[in-house]
Amino acid sequence: MYRYALVALLAASPLAAAETKQESCQYQADVVAAIQQARLDRVKERDVPTAVAATNPTWPANYNAAIPLIAPWVYQQKMRDVREQDLSAAWLELCLKQ
Repeated sequence: MYRYALVALLAASPLAAAETKQESCQYQADVVAAIQQARLDRVKERDVPTAVAATNPTWPANYNAAIPLIAPWVYQQKMRDVREQDLSAAWLELCLKQ
């Protein structure tokens, strides 16, 4: 559900037109990885946007709007999966298939 909201959000963005699908999906995967790291660092879900911003991410600023949309998905995963799985790789694969 969150993936579709994110794709719709980013597709409507003016910057999305200048990016390839591969670039857009990679930026999305980078956002997922940053949120996953915040969860591993025991950041509270409500503090994730601030914590991710503090890492000075390299993706375009419009992708920051996706953080509150993706964070609940990451935080719903079992901690075991967050530790052992590469959620960003899974996100990238799903994004590229759409």
